[in-house]
Amino acid sequence: MTNFATLADVKALEAEVANWADRDVARTMYDFLSRAKSAHGLRPAISYQLLSDPAAPSLTLTWTELHREVTRAANMFRSLGIGPKDVVAYVLPNTMETAVTLLGGAVAGIVNPINPLLEPEQISAILRETGAKVVVTLRPFPKTDLAQKVAEAVKYAPNVRTVLEVDLLTYLTGLKKLIVPLIRPKQTVRHHADVHGFAAQMARQPADHLTFDDPPEDRVAAYFHTGGTTGMPKVAQHKVSGMVYNGWLGSTILFRESDVLMCPLPLFHVFAAYPILMSVIGAGAHVVFPTPAGYRGEGVFDNLWKLCQRYGVTYLITVPTALSALMQRKIDADISALRGAFSGSAPLPLELFNRFEKATGVQIIEGYGLTECTCLVACNPPAGQKKIGSVGLPFPYTHVRILTRDGAIGYRECAVDEVGEICVANPGVFEGSTYTEADKNRELFAEGRFLRTGDLGRLDADGYLFITGRAKDLIIRGGHNIDPAIIEEALMGHPAVAFVGAIGQPDAHSGELPAAYVELVKGAEVTVAELMAHAERHIAERAAMPKYIQILPELPKTAVGKVFKPDLRRLAITRIYDAALAEAGLPAKVEEVIEDKKRGLVARLAKSGPCDDARTDQVLGRFTRPWEWAG
Repeated sequence: MTNFATLADVKALEAEVANWADRDVARTMYDFLSRAKSAHGLRPAISYQLLSDPAAPSLTLTWTELHREVTRAANMFRSLGIGPKDVVAYVLPNTMETAVTLLGGAVAGIVNPINPLLEPEQISAILRETGAKVVVTLRPFPKTDLAQKVAEAVKYAPNVRTVLEVDLLTYLTGLKKLIVPLIRPKQTVRHHADVHGFAAQMARQPADHLTFDDPPEDRVAAYFHTGGTTGMPKVAQHKVSGMVYNGWLGSTILFRESDVLMCPLPLFHVFAAYPILMSVIGAGAHVVFPTPAGYRGEGVFDNLWKLCQRYGVTYLITVPTALSALMQRKIDADISALRGAFSGSAPLPLELFNRFEKATGVQIIEGYGLTECTCLVACNPPAGQKKIGSVGLPFPYTHVRILTRDGAIGYRECAVDEVGEICVANPGVFEGSTYTEADKNRELFAEGRFLRTGDLGRLDADGYLFITGRAKDLIIRGGHNIDPAIIEEALMGHPAVAFVGAIGQPDAHSGELPAAYVELVKGAEVTVAELMAHAERHIAERAAMPKYIQILPELPKTAVGKVFKPDLRRLAITRIYDAALAEAGLPAKVEEVIEDKKRGLVARLAKSGPCDDARTDQVLGRFTRPWEWAG
């Protein structure tokens, strides 16, 4: 493992081989996995357990065994008509088959992980966008409606020819294994595709060789959707080179073969798929996936420290929301093997960083990545200085620039510590073709090469990258740009506050006014008035002072723990528009707020009596967000 402590270390690593393309790395996903098998054959590769109990049965595959399973899967997908440009989608929780499908799908064609928490309409939209021919999902199983949701989605995805079902029954033992077949729900949704058992189809394939050629060409091997929870998913394209790049980074500067990574994050997300799974392939390390739902699984937080003891975990993979929940539980196991924790997906509050270090004796290593970059961009160096609030140093072969528009001359490079848009070029950026939909690639690149991330940030004198907010999250109050991070950081300083989401709520005069939604630490109590007073003491910028604060039982979050601001904007639009309609005496209310492809968030109104369109338009026309009648 190469030293990664300073910017000089990064430059030294790049100087060994000037161009990434000249590095001696695998050129295909199968070669990448084959190298791991050759170097680490009998060492454990992946462990999985269905239940969170530290004594529950678990399944572990060595690198040789994983290689055999992936070979079978790739051969199976080819037998079902998948070529190098065809798509295998999976809509699965975490299982061993999920990891095998991810890798086997990328070997045979293009793999397309889909969030199983999405509704059928969103799943179907992604299947249509990618043109998936094969879908892997669960067989009907108690306490989950995933099989039914996917069947409904497949009805409206005409390219899907085959559905393969993974049966969780294989992970059960004893009485549960006998009971589940008796209470298994029936599949009532019919569609046009053929349905087969995943295990039965796998058993028909050879495991010692591929039945097809695997030419060393850099092709698209994965489609990952971004968002999707609003019904308007974007699909990013990932090439083999970008996937292997993540694995090379992990094996070169982050992990060693003796490391054990505990990863309760979903395999439909790039964090688990690339910095974790690809890195353990590169390093020959061992990754553990506990329960289908990961951190959301029953008993996972209560048992996590004991699970770390069971497997001798050296690194915990986490996100701020999970850390907050974990720090509310005592450490009740031997975690002396732990060397650190990697956190991503959302900014890490300073209080959480300090609390974790005090409780465990090890530090959190915060990193930064994007789906559009095949993930990894920067990381606080494990062996170097970890600057609080920074996501660390850009990785080798990753060129980060902070740019801002400068009138007719185009983009201007920002000075040290000057905030601008973070723009990235690295082996994970598919220049010009980041998204499958060509229209979404327009104006996505600065100077034709640097991906515009939409994140605001700065680089300090030591080369450390700081993220200050989202460009699209800027609150624009009467032409005054307000970074929501100012509000969020101030309110996060209150000891009763666990999470904050600051947004711009509609305002007839200023366009937007700052509003904040707050989730409290478990068991804590505080009033809105007290939070307002705290904000007044800690927000120096008068324009950034929130005009509204609401305490919610839980903030809406994505599957990997980010505060999901579109839902907060929906709450604000509904509240403001309903108040305006009521004040005007109009018998109408906001029924829902939808996302339109061109207009953004749109309020849909329902009438409770005769309602004049012109009067309604006059009242709501004062706001910038559009509206329409429901139905």
